Amino acid sequence: MTDQMKAIRLHRFGGPEVLRYEDAPIPALRPGELRIRVRAVGLNPPDWYLREGYRMLPPEWQPQVSFPVIPGTDVSGAVEAVAEDVAGFAVGDEVFAMVRFPEGLAGESRGYAEYVTAPASDVARKPAGLDHLQAATAPMSLLTAWQFMVDLGHDQPNPLQPEQHVPVPLAGKTVVVNGAAGGVGHFAVQIARMQGARVIAVASGRHAALLRDLGAEEVIDYTATAPEEMIRDADLVIDAVGGAGSGRFLRTIRPGGALFPIFPLGFAGAEEAKARGVTVSSTQVRSNGAQLEELGRLLAEGAIRVVIDSRFPLAEAQRAHERAAEGHVQGKIVLTVG
Repeated sequence: MTDQMKAIRLHRFGGPEVLRYEDAPIPALRPGELRIRVRAVGLNPPDWYLREGYRMLPPEWQPQVSFPVIPGTDVSGAVEAVAEDVAGFAVGDEVFAMVRFPEGLAGESRGYAEYVTAPASDVARKPAGLDHLQAATAPMSLLTAWQFMVDLGHDQPNPLQPEQHVPVPLAGKTVVVNGAAGGVGHFAVQIARMQGARVIAVASGRHAALLRDLGAEEVIDYTATAPEEMIRDADLVIDAVGGAGSGRFLRTIRPGGALFPIFPLGFAGAEEAKARGVTVSSTQVRSNGAQLEELGRLLAEGAIRVVIDSRFPLAEAQRAHERAAEGHVQGKIVLTVG
């Protein structure tokens, strides 16, 4: 086996044009890890946040990045090597993972490559009924929705708020999902429906048929109507868009209800939420191989499905990032490897 692989690397921050397809060293296996021969890579917002230098984060939160760096967290492939202290995995096992997140924010995750190493605790076996493209696109987005809505899955301190995030019961409730056609949003629609909620999806009108197929009872086209003028007495709003605009949904939520902004930075409605009796809560998704294994079974059974917007070869990661920047992505974007 050669000591070189093909990978996408950054040598500086910038737009999609800074993504370079080139030779890089195959990562060395460390204790507690697996080395995975990658077959597919799922794209996520932290990939372009890293590429841009995390300019959307406050300076004190911006990780220190050492170039060259390989972006990417979500991979599916086969185990190529197993550290001596790792049990439960063998060479040849087909696996998928969200690698080193959030601790790998500075680029230590390194998924846009032919090989990646991952802590065994981040890794799940890929069900036979799930192909590599589906498996690679699921981890971050599906774990985010699951940890926000069903099971946090850890007891780490919450870096985004003083108190720990607590999911709320969904059965019999009205759940609004904003950004419902995107990566996290299309999973949130399905999870809410699976948990027995009535789901209102907010997205552009061209996604309406898909969202109804995924379980939404009502779809509001935000390009035609402001959703905050249409919705009243929601029990929970999952805002998969987040940011400063999340506050507009407070008026749509009944007293005692909740707003979960997936991206909470910029939210400025704390006083209004308190006055309305609405809980606002967020969390940081974390790698969790055990949860991913459970979710893999749901994917394989068809209880939850992945919608793939588009696929590109690893060498064309620039085009994939350009597609992401265009917006109106339906589901997920994936890179194929080898």
